[in-house]
Amino acid sequence: MRPINISQNIISLSEFKNKATKMLNEIQSSHRPLVITQNGKAAAVVISPSDFDLLIEQARFFEAVQRGLEDVQNGRVLPDEDLGKEL
Repeated sequence: MRPINISQNIISLSEFKNKATKMLNEIQSSHRPLVITQNGKAAAVVISPSDFDLLIEQARFFEAVQRGLEDVQNGRVLPDEDLGKEL
C-alpha cells in the first residue's frame, strides 16, 4: 500500500458517491488508500482487497511474534537439545 497523497486521496462522501466506479478503479490500480470525509471529518478509509489481505497477514505475523516474545519472557521455551529430541 502506498502513502496517501493529500490532494488526491481525500474526498467527500458526496464526491465519492458521484465518482464511485472511477475511485474504486483508482484504488485498485494505485494501491493508495482513499479517505472519505463526512461533514468535514474523516469517516472511512477504502483500500483494495489485496491491500486489505496484506494488512491482515502483517497483523497475524506481528501477533505471532508478540506471542513468541511473551513465551520467552515467561520462560516457555525449550533448549536446543530438547527441541531436537522433540522433533
